[in-house]
Amino acid sequence: MVSITLTEATLRQISLFQDLTGVMAIDCMDSGERVTLVIREGQVGKAVGRGGENINRLRRFFNKEVHVVEYNPDPSVFIKNVFRNYDVRDVDLQEKDGKLHAVVSVNPTKKGRAIGREGRNLRLAREIINRHHDVESVVIA
Repeated sequence: MVSITLTEATLRQISLFQDLTGVMAIDCMDSGERVTLVIREGQVGKAVGRGGENINRLRRFFNKEVHVVEYNPDPSVFIKNVFRNYDVRDVDLQEKDGKLHAVVSVNPTKKGRAIGREGRNLRLAREIINRHHDVESVVIA
């Protein structure tokens, strides 16, 4: 797990998210083309809004994609939440040399999207997972 440093820009994004949705964000990561917000358990419906209205409004404000992830203290559940758009079938956590490694099984038709162009989506997912749990590696199967 790495320490989380929020910039002035990400703090503004968190503030706008909270003002718009009424949901408190515990983390925000801006990767350039996407803003990923981590929220408390049970708040996804409120954060997304009816018919996705809150997310659509945030996309317009930020002029980029918005991904909301529900936090969970269990690493396998949190990983499922990070990859929820790709129909996660299973998360297998394996310990090797005292370090956790995750193998995430997703719907085969969505595997390419889960990995992303040049591995971008997988790289971003690894970073957000590592910010909250001590998971050394994440592989899509």
